[in-house]
Amino acid sequence: MTLQRIEPEELERLPGRKQIFDLRSPEDFRKGSMPGAENLWFEEMEEQKGRIDKTKPVYLLCYTGQMSSETGEELAAEGYEAFSITGGYRAYLKLQLKRLMEKKDEEKLLRRRTAERSIIKTYRKELWSRFIKAIKDYELIKDGDKIAVCISGGKDSMLMAKLFQELYRHGLRNFEVVYLVMNPGYNEMNYQQILSNADLLGVPITVFESQIFDIVAAEETSPCYLCARMRRGYLYSKAKELGCNKIALGHHYDDVIETILMGMLYGGQMQTMMPKLHSVNFPGMELIRPMYLIREADIIRWAKFNDLHFIQCACRFTEHCATCGGTEKGSKRAEVKRLIRQLAKEEPVIESNIFKSVENVNLATIVAYKKDGVRHHFLDDYDEAEGSAGDDGSSL
Repeated sequence: MTLQRIEPEELERLPGRKQIFDLRSPEDFRKGSMPGAENLWFEEMEEQKGRIDKTKPVYLLCYTGQMSSETGEELAAEGYEAFSITGGYRAYLKLQLKRLMEKKDEEKLLRRRTAERSIIKTYRKELWSRFIKAIKDYELIKDGDKIAVCISGGKDSMLMAKLFQELYRHGLRNFEVVYLVMNPGYNEMNYQQILSNADLLGVPITVFESQIFDIVAAEETSPCYLCARMRRGYLYSKAKELGCNKIALGHHYDDVIETILMGMLYGGQMQTMMPKLHSVNFPGMELIRPMYLIREADIIRWAKFNDLHFIQCACRFTEHCATCGGTEKGSKRAEVKRLIRQLAKEEPVIESNIFKSVENVNLATIVAYKKDGVRHHFLDDYDEAEGSAGDDGSSL
């Protein structure tokens, strides 16, 4: 007889129990071998040859296929139906690794599709409908737009990316999108978390580098303000370089009402986070906030439903909390968030009233306001307006 060769995968498909002998040392055999294999160290072949059933095919395994070929040729010359397993145990391990990767890819694809379906189905009212409503109500997307969807690595911006993908998938294709990630100096754990989530969710990100964290680290007075300004500028600049006319940020409904209240309590001013803005420093560029009407609690529910984990804060001063949460503790925003939560427990309409307060402004009842940098005061035309307005009904 002549020696025959067989691939590990082909051998696995053969029905019934196979006569497989692993020619490697007992020590290596104990570390792992093909299922059903027996150890027959090639150095003891002559003494142990009686263990081989000459009436059945014998399949030989070694490290690379070389020793099994040499031993198999000897057995074939003696009348055995001998097979050398091509590539040996290394080939079998590569096959197992390939299968493991394929399984992971299948699981990844299933998780991705589940996350996408949950946006359209499970959380349609909370996420999808409010995303579409913001786009329509505030006219955030126009024909021919090229939008840089800016991804920081947190739950908000990653959901925004998926919402844009679903928007394009479900019919609105009058625009282009670039999914833009800036690395301002993340630590390796944060950076890998962003890359991993983008891969898992199928978001084709474009990454560019900056050294913002190194620059801001030396700032003692207001590093957060400087960091935010610089990051915005870098995003605008890169987006414009890529041919975009808009950048999209992941601020949501809760960010809006917190900003309103923070301005009043800590800034002594009445203002809001606008759904869209023209850039002053980058002519022709615009900022849009498509998640303007989406509640943060619903974003968290979506992430938990899909077992997704995002970085909580990219800041170098809090990056040790990348996946543990709570990086806002002690901040003014955290205080306002807690205050709103308390008030909403007693009166659920509080949150929507804060949001509506900047839509229902009556200038006749405002002492002073600014527009285009010009300050207007109610006394400017108070005397001319005498008799045009009735008593407001308030008591002294």
